[in-house]
Amino acid sequence: MVIENLLLLWLAALPLMGSPGPATISLAASGSAFGIRPSLGYLGGIIIGTTAVLLLVATGIATALLAHPIAGQILTAIAAIYILYLAWKIATAPIRPAHATANRSAHQPETTPAPSPKTKAPDFRGGVMLAIANPKAFAAIGAVYAAHAIAPHSLWLDNALKIAALALVIVLVNSLWLVFGAGFARLLSDPRFGRIINILFAALLIASVAMALLSLP
Repeated sequence: MVIENLLLLWLAALPLMGSPGPATISLAASGSAFGIRPSLGYLGGIIIGTTAVLLLVATGIATALLAHPIAGQILTAIAAIYILYLAWKIATAPIRPAHATANRSAHQPETTPAPSPKTKAPDFRGGVMLAIANPKAFAAIGAVYAAHAIAPHSLWLDNALKIAALALVIVLVNSLWLVFGAGFARLLSDPRFGRIINILFAALLIASVAMALLSLP
């Protein structure tokens, strides 16, 4: 029974929590513009921040917080400001042709200059901030958490299993979105197409903010 309930929880959580939103799209955009390794700090921040949202939901703090009339609007405003900044960084990030590193010879180890601070991938703190201020995370996690019970005869075990199961989903879906975005950088070696992809992801980030604003009561 526990295994069956756990599978049902995952079946509901994967499409809902893994659907496009501010955090997932920003991870794909960072992967496309900067690559997987430079974006790992940002991924870690998203995972930690979203797990914090999960704990807020599990303890009931999120319900009390969002019951305040303007709490959701404040969270969305914080996320919107950061995402607009992040969209600008993604759209203007220097294009790194996929073949550039591979073609670098042993006699030219450092021909490519190090990126300036303005062109670095978003960092861990930015990931935490966006995840905690992401209204989609509260809505998606809250819906799945409230609608499913894994061990209904034991409250503490039920909560522990749901937290562990959903934490695994958080790690999985966010990691996959980062890898998905990085795939574009590997496939596209033409700087013009790379710029188009970066601008497209930036536009999707802005669209995610617009959707969040439209969803507010």
